[in-house]
Amino acid sequence: MGLDRYKAKRDFAVTAEPSGGKPRPKAVKGASRFVIQKHDASRLHYDFRLEMDGVLKSWAVPKGLPWGKGEKHLAVEVEDHPVEYATFEGIIPAGQYGGGTVMLWDRGDYYVFGENPMEALKSGRMHIVLDGKKAKGEWALIRTRMDAGKPQWLLLKSGKDAKPISKKRDDESVVTGRAMVKIAQERNATWHSNRDSSDKSSSLRDRIRSRVKTTPVKKKSAPRQARKALADLPKAKLRFIESMKPKLLESPPTGGDWLYELKFDGIRALALKSKNGVKLISRNGNDLNARFPEIATALSELDADECAIDGEVVALDEKGRSSFQLLQAREMGGKAAPLYFYAFDLLQLDGRSTSGLPLQERKQLLEEVVRNAEDAVRFSGEIGGSAEKLLVEVKRRGLEGIIGKQRDSIYEPGRRSGAWIKLKCVNEQEFVIGGYTPPAGSRKNFGAVLVGYYEGKNLQFAGKVGTGFNARTLAAVHKALHKISRDTCPFADLPSQQGGKWVQGITPGAMRKCTWADPVLVCQVKFAEWTRDAKLRQPVFLGLRDDKKAKEVRRESSQAQASVTCSACRA
Repeated sequence: MGLDRYKAKRDFAVTAEPSGGKPRPKAVKGASRFVIQKHDASRLHYDFRLEMDGVLKSWAVPKGLPWGKGEKHLAVEVEDHPVEYATFEGIIPAGQYGGGTVMLWDRGDYYVFGENPMEALKSGRMHIVLDGKKAKGEWALIRTRMDAGKPQWLLLKSGKDAKPISKKRDDESVVTGRAMVKIAQERNATWHSNRDSSDKSSSLRDRIRSRVKTTPVKKKSAPRQARKALADLPKAKLRFIESMKPKLLESPPTGGDWLYELKFDGIRALALKSKNGVKLISRNGNDLNARFPEIATALSELDADECAIDGEVVALDEKGRSSFQLLQAREMGGKAAPLYFYAFDLLQLDGRSTSGLPLQERKQLLEEVVRNAEDAVRFSGEIGGSAEKLLVEVKRRGLEGIIGKQRDSIYEPGRRSGAWIKLKCVNEQEFVIGGYTPPAGSRKNFGAVLVGYYEGKNLQFAGKVGTGFNARTLAAVHKALHKISRDTCPFADLPSQQGGKWVQGITPGAMRKCTWADPVLVCQVKFAEWTRDAKLRQPVFLGLRDDKKAKEVRRESSQAQASVTCSACRA
């Protein structure tokens, strides 16, 4: 990597950060300096740096060094730093990149077992010995995957267990003996950085790709350092919790601190794990274990004695895109597409309610919990902070849209408060089936289903859906509707005329040929847009769903009450 990225992100005319002079001679193979800096920025973390090839190779380690043999902590590779950085202790002003207090937490020499450090680094596996003032013993750095354009590593404690550093010593500089508070108060070393807080070097396409097709790394055990604060949270019994709901917006918000995730096209589910096993429950309280036994089995490997996780069961196509149609076909005996559970929120953990924590903290805990699970359980992480750019890439990949969430939002069960939003590139929602038209030509069972949505107590007609069916789904839907057939039309606005014409060609004579059904069956429909007379244009049937009550089906509309196609996707 060298220092090119480091220098490009800083203006040394206004910052006292070291710019790096001539490269130092290469260190002797197998031994060089290391430094660990405790950094209280937007989040407290530790910067782990190894002198190598004339620079400091650097990783951000949120939870610091692991001390127990086999324990692993996440380490995110960041840009190389100049070797002069190894002596810095002081303040980065607020508003600058990495603003906060920096302590020289430890330093010393490191050795690589029988390997050239650069070769070991390139291979993605370094077995090292640290000989510092605090850290003494064996550790390993293992590269796992690319995430948001940054290589993800694990910092593993190998060899023997090491005695953890005491709380007092953890807050002492290895050079000055000062605590973090003292360093902040004395402010004897300060610099500024012009680096943009959003890492523009990371590829948007890579971030999307990493979330669309991510295979978690198997680990023998997950760290539990972040769980120490759980004792301060309110106690809670493990139970069903109603899902928090996102508001549909026509265009991205202009203010607020948002993180964005992919919008999945599957079945929302709550995973409850306890000593009695795993329960997978739909958003309206139905048991999903029998439908998705492989997901329930995979969830049993979660690294928690007891937890409640909000997520979504999805079927992925050959390009790694979630597809409700594939999920439906799989359940009807069609193509066996792989199933996954994408976890995106943590509501309870080990007898404590986490719903009152800020979203960002809940997701950090959640990532720990799912780390040890099987491949079928995946963490739904952030894909970026610019909704406009994300939507362009999401549409290009044929994905449904994105979900935006306020970073500091709490979990609000059953509410649509606006702290979560959804931005769609594809128009798709649930509708209630109220009947069907007779088949024509060689088609069997029916011609099109008649669908609608509720306004108050009235079922409003939305249109006819005749495409998206195959022989299997035609037969299955017809059988289900036959069981709930009725003599009268359930739609409040049929038949009706607009501009002197019968809506959708449904005349009083045509109505006598339709078969009506109790409005209890819900289906998923994709469509091009809403017409001016509030009907569906080019609707496509995707499948039946039993995770939402018919009476809860409303027409989805943005705050502007306009077409739900996001403005960033209209190009």
